Amino acid sequence: MKDYIIIGAGQSGLAIAYYLNKRNADYLIVDANSEIGDPWLKRWDSLKLFTPSEANNLPGMDFPHKKGHYADKYEVANYLKAYVSKFKIPIAFNQKITFLKKDKEVFTLQGDNKTFEAKNVIIATGPFHKPFIPNCHTKIAKEVIQIHSEHYKNPAQLQEGSTLVVGAGDSGVQILDEISQAGTPVYFSGNTNISSIPQEILGKSLWWWFHKIGFLSANKYSWIGKKLSNGVQPVIGTNVKKLFKKPNITCVGRTLDANSETIFFEKQKRTDIKNIVWATGFKPNFNWIDGIELDESHYPKNYRGVSDIEGLYFLGLPWLYTRGSATLGGVKKDAEYLNMHLTKK
Repeated sequence: MKDYIIIGAGQSGLAIAYYLNKRNADYLIVDANSEIGDPWLKRWDSLKLFTPSEANNLPGMDFPHKKGHYADKYEVANYLKAYVSKFKIPIAFNQKITFLKKDKEVFTLQGDNKTFEAKNVIIATGPFHKPFIPNCHTKIAKEVIQIHSEHYKNPAQLQEGSTLVVGAGDSGVQILDEISQAGTPVYFSGNTNISSIPQEILGKSLWWWFHKIGFLSANKYSWIGKKLSNGVQPVIGTNVKKLFKKPNITCVGRTLDANSETIFFEKQKRTDIKNIVWATGFKPNFNWIDGIELDESHYPKNYRGVSDIEGLYFLGLPWLYTRGSATLGGVKKDAEYLNMHLTKK
């Protein structure tokens, strides 16, 4: 029996662990992965953060790179490993929690091969759970290589021939840009009426400007927070207008349907596609929590991480409170607030 069990050893779980450490609380982190930073290391090879080093600090330990540096996935993973080592954070790896239930005053957590018990549970599994791929992908010929962005590493995974990239978010645009650099034909499926913002403006990072303007501190209940959270997020760091004008990129509109020979889009149909990268995002999955109430976006109902179930808390959800709630450097404010709440219990 632990006083606290944290589910997830990513940045959110580590941030609240820092505060529990300071109180000498009896806690444990359980994580489905085999090592710290594993979710980062599984992402595509050329991934870079949109935030500079000075915006990536977890509580108690600065990100170990010079100001203005945009870290790659390996540097992030190494930072998280160093963080765990510095604060001696206890973690049980290879424990995917498949069921959580509260009975009287005790939470029971069912893992792959072990059961845990705790008086309080903090869920810090992040916002990305189940990869989403449109149903029509099952109709496409087996000879076509299909990869979700979760499993995309680099263009070496692709076979010779044209590639389709589906998805107009940051991941889709970055992957489209990388694949197009080989000069082979690439089709883009998604909304082309998207805006983009450079990482730096007038010598200052975008995140410096966001902080200065107040975008990072605006909470989701404020007028500006509601506008930002409900609007379409711009692509950061890639000039999408310039990208879409590249001679080997063809924008085909939304993906509508497919059969074994043809893929149908809003603007045309194609029979020559050999590879597809589905950068179509993820769906949240909290169905393993007994008695949890979800909102219209399928995230648990809560206020600043405090749920309707006594003793059950959340960190790392998108717009848990501000725009930065699910980011490496933004989780510490939510973790600090949650810690203050827990000390008052």
